[in-house]
Amino acid sequence: VRLVESGGGLVQAGGSLTLSCAASEITFSLNHMGWYRQAPGKQRELVATITRGGGTTNYADSVKGRFTISRDDAKKMMYLQMNSLKPEDTAVYYCNRASYSGTSFPWSYWGQGTQVTVSS
Repeated sequence: VRLVESGGGLVQAGGSLTLSCAASEITFSLNHMGWYRQAPGKQRELVATITRGGGTTNYADSVKGRFTISRDDAKKMMYLQMNSLKPEDTAVYYCNRASYSGTSFPWSYWGQGTQVTVSS
């Protein structure tokens, strides 16, 4: 499996970004997926998940109502629309597999991630 994240950048608080994840996994459509993030000095955390087919999404309380996860299985792509960004959203964002119940269940491979920096 190969995962390539993109779309990060520097944005002011209150701004928006859309992250993209390109997957090479041929069974991408069969997997539940998620967006994870890791801030400096902190453990990696799962912020949003989407089931295969896109029928169910789950969000961490810290991003609920501001972030929207989506996927396009035909293109093997996943997205994270981030609105009303806060300085505490600053982190490196990664895509990876998740569980049906919305918990962490990543493949051992991690992409390089994409840096999101929110200035106050």
